[in-house]
Amino acid sequence: MKCKPLLAGLLALALVPPAAAEAIWITNVKLVSPERLERIEAGSVLVENGRIAAVHRGPGGRMPPGARRVDGKGGYLTPGLIDSHVHLHAVPGMSLEQAREQQALAESYQRQLPRSFLYYGYTTVVDLAVADMGVIARLRAAPLHPEVVHCGQPLPMANGYPMSFLPADKRFAAFPNSVYDPARPTSVPPGYRPEEHTPQAGVARAKAAGAVCVKTHFERGFGRERNLPVWSPALFAEVRGAARANRMTLVTHANSFEGQRFAVDNGADVLAHGMWHWGSLNGSKELPGEIRALLDRIAAAGIGYQPTMRVLVGLDAYFDRGYLDHPGVRKVVPKALADWYATPGGQWFGEELAEGHSHEEMLEAGQAPLRRLRQVVKYLAARDANILFATDTPSSPTYGNLPGLNGFLEMQHLAEAGLSPAQVFRAATINNARAFGLLDRLGSIEPGKDANLLLLRDSPLASVQAWDGIVTLWVGGRQVEREELAAGAQ
Repeated sequence: MKCKPLLAGLLALALVPPAAAEAIWITNVKLVSPERLERIEAGSVLVENGRIAAVHRGPGGRMPPGARRVDGKGGYLTPGLIDSHVHLHAVPGMSLEQAREQQALAESYQRQLPRSFLYYGYTTVVDLAVADMGVIARLRAAPLHPEVVHCGQPLPMANGYPMSFLPADKRFAAFPNSVYDPARPTSVPPGYRPEEHTPQAGVARAKAAGAVCVKTHFERGFGRERNLPVWSPALFAEVRGAARANRMTLVTHANSFEGQRFAVDNGADVLAHGMWHWGSLNGSKELPGEIRALLDRIAAAGIGYQPTMRVLVGLDAYFDRGYLDHPGVRKVVPKALADWYATPGGQWFGEELAEGHSHEEMLEAGQAPLRRLRQVVKYLAARDANILFATDTPSSPTYGNLPGLNGFLEMQHLAEAGLSPAQVFRAATINNARAFGLLDRLGSIEPGKDANLLLLRDSPLASVQAWDGIVTLWVGGRQVEREELAAGAQ
């Protein structure tokens, strides 16, 4: 029925909690907005009907009659952060079977999920591969939640990554937006109609679901799944054309030199992952000239680059047991779930990863790809490339990728790899907003934009540690103290 997309849109609007109607005068703050970082100055911001109505720079300023005054006590006011690579349907650390068996734990995680992103300042998240629109609807129905934008269901190649990791009799149902390549026939189930699985049809389905972006993959596989089908340049040109015709950002999962070169050669807008696989160049200690040349092209073209360093480091959580003692863990997941992670059942994924190897061996095995990724990120940072802040939360069934906390830890890894605090700040605000077509509403402190704001004790331009010092948030104009968002605070 033609009315279904309209009804779905109206339902989504109905699920968004109404913005606070009162006018709020946030004053005695230092304004830190990414479009003018050369001028950090005292000022005030007027919030009305969930939006920034006015920005006053300099001391003084007149509070409008009837507004409620909020004294920022000299703190730093920033726009809310954007994590442009999350997956909202999965419970970190749990298999699908465990989530069904431990239903109470899984549901407690989902209830806390929106608050966990907000706890670390993420007022907007981008789900790059929607598995269940119901999850997004439930998150949007929460009393407090980040704004969710998404890419709809991804467009994997038929029998390619990531659908290849599911049994053959289940993968096509789980990935209904797969793309069939008539030039490279592959086995499909009865009733599968290749003519309905073109790039144009896939993009159209994502657009109808409200997507702002399109997710593709260039991944030949790993482990037991290798030599998987990947995009041809001709077929990728079709998805690129359809995405641009619909004004949608084209995102490509690619963590290898081969994959990123293909994506750049064929016009992807965003590379979803850093390059930690160099192929035949893996043994190089220095950044090879061929890779430097590709990174120069990425920087010059302004292609969005998501390092997602926690994809690698998040796996180490099972072998560095100090991770579960991080104070942030129990801020973002309920106590019962945090306790379960330490049980034998909660350790299943670590055992699967290790396959009999010691913790020390596993930690050592992860160092080479992490070193390569750091070299790539450092090179791009030195050229002020278009880095996009993204965590891929959770990138796998690891509890090392917890919502919100994963973002704070990602910032630290980016800083260690060579990004300045200002580059991290821009990556998590204005760069992400621009890359995903949200700049008219998000990413900076300017009149007319959504009132997603953070009040910090310390300057985020001095150290990324400042992001653990959020005091107060405004989410669509609604004020909330940070500690009210912690797990167990309700």
